[in-house]
Amino acid sequence: MQRPLVWFRRDLRVDDNTALLAAAARADDGLVALYLLSPGEWRAHDDAPVKVDFWLRNLARLSDALHALHIPLVVATAEHPADIPALVRDLARRHGCTEVHANREYEVNESRRDVAVRAALGLPLHLHDDRVLLPPGSVRTQSDTAYTVFTPFKRQWITVLGSSLPTPRPGPGAQRPAAGVERSAVPAAVEGFASPVDPEEWPAGEDAAAQRLESFTGVALQHYRSGRDLPAVRGTSQLSPYLAAGVISPRRCLAAAMAANQGLLHGGREGPDTWISELCWRDFYTHVMVAFPRVSMGRAFRTETDAVPWRRAPDELRRWCAGETGFPLVDAAMRQLHATGWMHNRLRMLTAMFLTKDLLIDWREGERFFMRHLVDGDLAANNGGWQWSSSTGTDAQPYFRIFNPSTQARRYDPDGEFVRRWVPELRSLDTRSLLAMEKMGPLERRRLGYPEAMVDHAAARVRTLAAFKGA
Repeated sequence: MQRPLVWFRRDLRVDDNTALLAAAARADDGLVALYLLSPGEWRAHDDAPVKVDFWLRNLARLSDALHALHIPLVVATAEHPADIPALVRDLARRHGCTEVHANREYEVNESRRDVAVRAALGLPLHLHDDRVLLPPGSVRTQSDTAYTVFTPFKRQWITVLGSSLPTPRPGPGAQRPAAGVERSAVPAAVEGFASPVDPEEWPAGEDAAAQRLESFTGVALQHYRSGRDLPAVRGTSQLSPYLAAGVISPRRCLAAAMAANQGLLHGGREGPDTWISELCWRDFYTHVMVAFPRVSMGRAFRTETDAVPWRRAPDELRRWCAGETGFPLVDAAMRQLHATGWMHNRLRMLTAMFLTKDLLIDWREGERFFMRHLVDGDLAANNGGWQWSSSTGTDAQPYFRIFNPSTQARRYDPDGEFVRRWVPELRSLDTRSLLAMEKMGPLERRRLGYPEAMVDHAAARVRTLAAFKGA
């Protein structure tokens, strides 16, 4: 008789869950689910309180969905990662489980943890690929090396993916009850992770994720190529928190995008085709993280850039964190992050480039700050984005890519709507004055209660070019 244990991690859903479906196919004496709370691991990984709150609320919904299928969810606490192998072993034995199934996590620490679990378990451990559309190692160059530039990666990704498109599958049916196993309560909060963000910003559950996907593909997706760059409009899916927590699968997203693209994986309509590229970026950064593990250990992808003389400027870092740089679009973006736990992707690039190129502050400071505040914090995506923006990563264009914050504001917030939403000090300004803030003198700024620009962009650009050239 088989009683599998399904260990949920960042896959908080019943629908299209590879590990859950594999375990259910083998179960004939019930099925047991497990989730481990690990506050020490969360702190070590700089997981944001808003993210932990989102996980817990989704975990409660998952518990209800599993309960309806006669699958009890056991919730236990492993204060530190080192406690996990013995805890999984003991829980599996206590509940009469014969094997363990889990969806693979690709980060260095998580991979090492799973090696330790396998050694301690004394039972078969089956790890499944589920978080990405194509697992690391499946998209390689002709010389059998990992891709380091996105565009050629995408071409090969389309070829490999198109040869065998993954099909999303519904969750399993009701199981035979697992005798002797009780469902655990899911805590509403964990000490040290109180979220300042209104939970209504991010409704929990698979239904909420599915509704968000349906709404996006029904309207905004058709205009996504242009709309995704305008932070004042809802032009993006805002599904990243649900993908990061595994509340929806990337296969469901790809299927919806292709359905809106006349069944095409590449080409076709501009909006869906562009969004499919974003799903590809998500895979790409995971593949890079696995092939080059130094990027998840605080090292630059371009190792030569470790010699860049980053400035130590605590007060300037504090002003950037607080959204008090004196550059309206940068400040609006940082305040959006504090209030919602999320930031528009165009603005993630802008704020990251401002910190690293205008202020010449180490990208690792910004990477850490984002992880401590993002509801969708994901190591591969966050690190990939920061290293791209700081020119230490996989970007095909080197260090001379430097965004001008004022130009970005005129191009992507031309009516000042986004800035006015998040920077109330500037709401009284007409659009022309708002978009020419770099010309406004210190007296007028003080009258508005808005700080002076903390750096001259042109001079900062010269300083950054010199720093990279000398590295």
